[in-house]
Amino acid sequence: MAGRSVVKGVRFQGLRAVGDPLELGAAYSEAGADELVFLDVAATVEGRRSLVELAGRVAERVSIPFTVGGGIRSVADADALLRAGADKVSVNSAAVARPELVTELARRFGSQAVVVAIDAAGGEVATHAGTRRTGRRAVDWAAEAAARGAGEILLTSVDADGTREGYDLELTRSVAAAVRVPVIASGGAGTAAHVAAALEVAQAALLASILHERPARLASLRDELRGLGVPLRAAA
Repeated sequence: MAGRSVVKGVRFQGLRAVGDPLELGAAYSEAGADELVFLDVAATVEGRRSLVELAGRVAERVSIPFTVGGGIRSVADADALLRAGADKVSVNSAAVARPELVTELARRFGSQAVVVAIDAAGGEVATHAGTRRTGRRAVDWAAEAAARGAGEILLTSVDADGTREGYDLELTRSVAAAVRVPVIASGGAGTAAHVAAALEVAQAALLASILHERPARLASLRDELRGLGVPLRAAA
């Protein structure tokens, strides 16, 4: 997301609007998504605050858990989102800049409500919507974030993002091996086989480009995954 529109690009570049977040979220919920993730990818770059209003509207519309991220810089920011109805908050750039934020959030809300999102390019952590390289290995930051109390790691490969050529399985496998919390693979899904491969090394897989232009595909994608032997929960 950027502002009030769902956007997608390739490798975090050439972002284009593809729909309304509330409408797409409702469509995915009805089609059988397990959870939703709303990330304002430009919030930190543009200095915007978090998506409290959207969180409230989503909570009224969908019945599945959802995570909100972007512009969360403090416990107060996270508290506002959770009170609005979000089940989890996701922190990225602010946590890299001040890792203590992860600890503070986990102590206040519990690890189950704290997701640390990691954008990685060439295995290196990149912040501010992938525009700033940090020199830190994604594996090392994931391990620290989990030790500080993160309940999940949302790992996005900048190199694979939007390509629909498959997830970065090597990176995902390395991060998953370094932590004892669930890892969500993100970036590169193009086929059911890509998703199945990601689920062999991670606990969950995030889908974006593959669905945004045709949300109804989620239902058939679930059938394809079952055909590949992937166990899935029954759709709500």
